[in-house]
Amino acid sequence: MKKIIVLLFAFVSFLSAASDTKKVVIDFTSGDLQVFEKKILSGIPHHKLYFENRFEELEVAIVIHGDAYKLFVKNLQNTSYKKEEALVAKQPEYEKRLTSLVDTYNVEIYMCDVGRKNNKIAQEDLYKFVKIVPNSTIGLIDKQNEGYAYIPVAK
Repeated sequence: MKKIIVLLFAFVSFLSAASDTKKVVIDFTSGDLQVFEKKILSGIPHHKLYFENRFEELEVAIVIHGDAYKLFVKNLQNTSYKKEEALVAKQPEYEKRLTSLVDTYNVEIYMCDVGRKNNKIAQEDLYKFVKIVPNSTIGLIDKQNEGYAYIPVAK
């Protein structure tokens, strides 16, 4: 009987450890391609893997504003960013990697609507997985009130 109780306790402990979920909201304002590649495209999968190896889950949300808008635009030709040669050259790769972040790692991506409008970016020119929030502050407040830890990523 003691063995059954010990095994049951161990099993319940394992299940509770396996269901531990960490949450992070990334306040992303950088338009620097290297920062984007390192902190977002490479960093998020590494962080997710770290927690998975510890039988924990990591939920990630990104709130975009500042100089970061251009990195989440599908059709650069309709924007002022079409003249940024390095960005235009990297955009097809970025689209694939961002799609992977959303589809494989369940990353949620939110864009500040005030800045989107100020930068004259049409909603139809964004990737389909980018969700619009009224402004970045509201997006960050909402996520922090849902229990997300705040991480700023700027240049």
